[in-house]
Amino acid sequence: MEKADQENQTLVSVFVVVGLSEDTEPQLFLFLVFLCIYLITVIGNLLILSVISSSHRLHTPMYFFLANLSIIDIIFSSVTVPKLLFILATARKTISFSGCVTQLSFFQFFVVAECYLLAVMAYDRYVAICFPLNYMLIISKEVRIRMVIACWACGLVNSLTQAISILHLNFCGPNKVDHFFCDVTPLFKLSCSDPRLGEAVFLIVVVLAGVGPLTFILVTYGRIIAAVSKISTSKGRLKTFSTCASHFTVVALYYGSGIFSYIWPSLSKDVKMVAVLYTIMTPMLNPIIYSLRNREVKQASSLLISVHLPQIHWKKTDQ
Repeated sequence: MEKADQENQTLVSVFVVVGLSEDTEPQLFLFLVFLCIYLITVIGNLLILSVISSSHRLHTPMYFFLANLSIIDIIFSSVTVPKLLFILATARKTISFSGCVTQLSFFQFFVVAECYLLAVMAYDRYVAICFPLNYMLIISKEVRIRMVIACWACGLVNSLTQAISILHLNFCGPNKVDHFFCDVTPLFKLSCSDPRLGEAVFLIVVVLAGVGPLTFILVTYGRIIAAVSKISTSKGRLKTFSTCASHFTVVALYYGSGIFSYIWPSLSKDVKMVAVLYTIMTPMLNPIIYSLRNREVKQASSLLISVHLPQIHWKKTDQ
């Protein structure tokens, strides 16, 4: 009986990740494009972290959450992009079973952590606009740390849940993952055992970690709009709305592409290309959106550059 059970275990030890296309030759142009995107993502988010940590004016709840978003975006893009770059540069598309599950686990960790963090950031803006006098009291240092820990904890729970769901399935062929990274839904399609329980669990996660935070964000912004509409001057309304514009833009990009990938994939002709938006493009655009639309970030960035440039020039003259 033990022998029969062992034979029923996973037979596939290596998966073939299709990538962005079925092309069997290296795609150097795409490699350079995605390498540039990845470098901009990492450097841009590191700059945001440096600016926030170096400026005492930015040591507020809003920028604390933004710093965490930058950390998530750096790791989030690093989960998928390096493997994609390797595939594009070498056309070697294989990944071990353990490597596939590991990539899936990290991806599910950070995709859910970011969903909840965006909801927390929406709540932060709601409190700042609707309860400005009690803002620092409501979102105290202890509260915001707990909020961020809760976001990361939700990501960890989801990661473990999805990994266990996949590990309980049998894979006896085919082994071709029709995506540019290992994710839950492509692996469900490859399983030769019944994936319905795993699919049900995944659907619950989509509702709790996707639809739930998005609904909360929309309701929160509805209340923000209602509060702002009561401001008598148009200048005051515009100034208040501008503090939410960056966050709402990020939410629209992230959830807009995510919905087509997970909730209504049938509406998209190529889910992989839509997935590029929220897995690769959004982490790159986040620091650009926040730095271009945020006066305080721009001022702190200018100050940081003005402080460090003379030091660099001084060192060069000494040499």
